Amino acid sequence: MAWGAGGIGVAGVAHGPPGPGVLFTSAVGVYGSKGIRRRGVAGFFNGNCLVLGEFAKASGGFRIDHPLDPENRYLQHSFVESPDQLNVYSGTVTTDREGTAVVELPEYFEALNTGFRYQLTVIGGFAQAVVSEEVRDNRFAIATDRPEVKVSWQVGGVRQDTYVRTHPFVVEKEKPEYERGKYLHPEAWGMPEEAGSEYEREAALREAADRAARRSAPSGGAESSD
Repeated sequence: MAWGAGGIGVAGVAHGPPGPGVLFTSAVGVYGSKGIRRRGVAGFFNGNCLVLGEFAKASGGFRIDHPLDPENRYLQHSFVESPDQLNVYSGTVTTDREGTAVVELPEYFEALNTGFRYQLTVIGGFAQAVVSEEVRDNRFAIATDRPEVKVSWQVGGVRQDTYVRTHPFVVEKEKPEYERGKYLHPEAWGMPEEAGSEYEREAALREAADRAARRSAPSGGAESSD
């Protein structure tokens, strides 16, 4: 079911079996904008979201009620970004009396990842620690020059699953012809909003919304708002 009210252009609610609340088929399925006055948010999702494809953004992170002041403040952290589609695993382990330890990784680790990279940090005293055996059979080994040394470890791997192999991530991407000379965020470059890549589309949508509002307005007219 789709509807709009109370400052919401389109709202979608799905009842019964799992299914979409709003379904569109076009070059842009759903287009949301804060409008020219940049009030509010372009989209609000209260619940889990599933994206079966690439998700691009300018910035992002999590927002929760602040653990120390939940009634008055939010706590926000930024995502960790990388040009690689990197998975990171971490933990701690203590070497045995021989100064060795084996770290067991998830059984899917080597099927999912390649290009492994390692970080080790000794905890509680001075000691040397090395990766004595690299990942094989979803495990790797650590050796220390002293027995019973606690080591914090981190292993990263680049995704190699079938999806990323068939949909490779492009780090530097040419703009399509119709977006050249335009900016995603013109204000960040000291440019006017007319230089924005979405300015013309938003202007056309506002004009269409104003025409629709005038047609539906009672006799005497009504002011349209952004």
